[in-house]
Amino acid sequence: MIKSTKLCLLLFIGLSNFTFSQVEELTPEEQAYRDSITALNIENAAIANSQEAYNNGIKLFSEKKFEASIEQFKKSVGFDPNFTAAYYNKGVAENEIGKYADASKTLDKLIELKPSYSKAYFQRGRALQGLNDYLKAEKDYEKSISLDATNPKAYYNYGTLRFLQQDYDGAISYFTKTLQLNPDFVNALNDRGSSHRMKGDYAKAIADYEEAARKNPNLAFVLNNIGTTKNKMNDYKGAMEAFNRAISVDANFHLAYNNRGVAQLDKGRIDDAISDFTKALSIKPNYSAAESNLSGAHFKKKDYAKAKEFADKAIEHDKENGAAYTNRGMAKEMLRDLNGACEDWHKAKELGSETGKNYYAGNCAN
Repeated sequence: MIKSTKLCLLLFIGLSNFTFSQVEELTPEEQAYRDSITALNIENAAIANSQEAYNNGIKLFSEKKFEASIEQFKKSVGFDPNFTAAYYNKGVAENEIGKYADASKTLDKLIELKPSYSKAYFQRGRALQGLNDYLKAEKDYEKSISLDATNPKAYYNYGTLRFLQQDYDGAISYFTKTLQLNPDFVNALNDRGSSHRMKGDYAKAIADYEEAARKNPNLAFVLNNIGTTKNKMNDYKGAMEAFNRAISVDANFHLAYNNRGVAQLDKGRIDDAISDFTKALSIKPNYSAAESNLSGAHFKKKDYAKAKEFADKAIEHDKENGAAYTNRGMAKEMLRDLNGACEDWHKAKELGSETGKNYYAGNCAN
């Protein structure tokens, strides 16, 4: 009996050395607190990741690496779907590279989150304008202005929209408002000048262009506009000076060579004109306007085959170039292809060419 008792005692002592797993029981309040701490930690990590991606996006955007920046902003809003700054910069980057449909969707989301953010409407207006949805773009620019009447860019973009719709008085009004808010907004001066030019008010156009050139003398497109306007005013000397200045500012500005060629052609300096048109084409191959002008220049030299050749090229590169159809019709007439000439003049008339319309009426209409 004594041995048996010792055995039981040893077994009891041995069992007392085992460790059992413990189940912690929390009150509902304690569990809720623990869950909230866990959720907060997860949220803080997501926000940190979102901010890191956003900062990367901003850096890439500043380097004009827009595609890469968009990916970072996309990652940022993936971590934090309410990060409005990331949506905004994503939309701006998409606008910068012409992804207007994507920008519009991004900015829809931003406006949903922040409905009183004037810049969001401005940027969505840009996107819609890029999509040629002018009516919706107008509404967004109006909304942007109603939320912030001090943003000159909103008035400027609205002005460009009016210009594109040939509402030149409306464009002038918005460009003027832009300049009241920012007198150094050179593009607004230039575009107001172009609005005056489209109305045939060349003196006011020149005044705006020259003011823009005074504010920034290194803008070739402004100097080019001075040249084209002075050419319309029959100020050949002034036009040539302006084109020469434009080319001195930017030796690869194809528009200035082409337009200087037009001025040369108007004054009968055919070889000089051909040289300028050829230079424009060397800078911008397949440039339909220069090819059409070369057609006209060779026609003046009575080289009708070459005139037709360049008109063919101009039409190949721009099926909507009414002047090229007119010029090809003239060349075909001299090459004894009157039926072909009439077809070209009829097409030129359809495209809005007054010269083509007159040739068709005088030679082809029954």
